[in-house]
Amino acid sequence: MFHILVADDDKNTRRLLEAVLLDAGYTVTCAADGAEALEALEREQIDLVVLDIMMPVMDGYDFTSTIREADNNLPILMISAKQLPADKHRGFLVGTDDYMTKPIDEEELLLRIKALLRRAKIVSERRIEVGGVVLDYDSMTVSWGGCTQTLPQKEFLLLYKLLSYPGRIFTRIQLMDEIWGAESDTGWETVTVHIGRLRKRFENCPDFEIQSVRGLGYKAVRRT
Repeated sequence: MFHILVADDDKNTRRLLEAVLLDAGYTVTCAADGAEALEALEREQIDLVVLDIMMPVMDGYDFTSTIREADNNLPILMISAKQLPADKHRGFLVGTDDYMTKPIDEEELLLRIKALLRRAKIVSERRIEVGGVVLDYDSMTVSWGGCTQTLPQKEFLLLYKLLSYPGRIFTRIQLMDEIWGAESDTGWETVTVHIGRLRKRFENCPDFEIQSVRGLGYKAVRRT
């Protein structure tokens, strides 16, 4: 069971977030400011922090900076009434993973938390499961249908990237820069070639497909 830390100086907001998260099946610990949140991190195993910005003693920016400076990669979701782009930019600059403005849509909150936890799991385990398909980053293998195959490096990295963010569109240039490197002399057409190879390999896979988005790029879509 995932354990979520909620840090907010408003008692009613803490109670609301706690109720929503408990109802969704999470374990919840609450703190009234950043200093209390740091103490909670020392006492308990926390998987994700939902964090207000404007708090006494230690605000959300300082809390985030403190744990990032300690090389703690704990997922953080900032929640604030501050809606100006500059406030959001500052949040991301100090190290938050996501940012929502109040009033909070409860369903969106749960979806964002689920996405952050999934990405954190992928990073820590270096492994992705999509239905019956398992990608192992360390061995660069894909297991599916009772067999395991080792993919060429670029094909594996391309598939791993797409399946890490199902539904998200990546342009050819984005994929080219990340997987082949921004300094590569290879043209972006090679991305198209590798996508074609992946589609051929997994054309009978019932768990996902790679779709082209006209004029933009590609995305992986889960079927399960």
